[in-house]
Amino acid sequence: MSLLKEKYIKEIAPAMVEKFNYANVMEVPKLDKVVLNMGLGEAAENAKVLDQAVEVFQAITGQNPVITRAKKSVANFKIREGMPVGCKVTLRGEQMYEFLYKLINVALPRVRDFRGISGKSFDGRGNYSLGLTNHTVFPEIKIDDVDKILGMDIVVVTTAETDEEAKELLSLMGMPFKK
Repeated sequence: MSLLKEKYIKEIAPAMVEKFNYANVMEVPKLDKVVLNMGLGEAAENAKVLDQAVEVFQAITGQNPVITRAKKSVANFKIREGMPVGCKVTLRGEQMYEFLYKLINVALPRVRDFRGISGKSFDGRGNYSLGLTNHTVFPEIKIDDVDKILGMDIVVVTTAETDEEAKELLSLMGMPFKK
């Protein structure tokens, strides 16, 4: 069992029951999944960028990504329907907890001029989104082998019904929100 999951069971769930007056421990919000997405518009011209993004996701998550394709043709961007334009990975279970632990304790502190993440990036239904502009903050990526710096979107999906509950859950897990 991962450290974050143990912390959830022993510390976070009882603290959430106390703060939000839940009748039962089963009402406490949980993490549902973590989705990582990389949109690569230039993959239309340069297929190597997409291959690099796939390798990055395999290294970071230990899971093969799904290649996303364009739904519509856009002439201004020279993209036709069905062309590969990015990739994504959905993490659940132990892999999700391991990735989140690594994100909170290793990757985010390595971001240059890091002062915490915004507490306003909730969607109204208890899910949190954040973007990284540099994928080299993860320890699995060797900076010498990087041709192009890639950014990514990370969405943490919870079972919380309100943003307040989700923010409390993530902050108890160690997510460094700005004060």
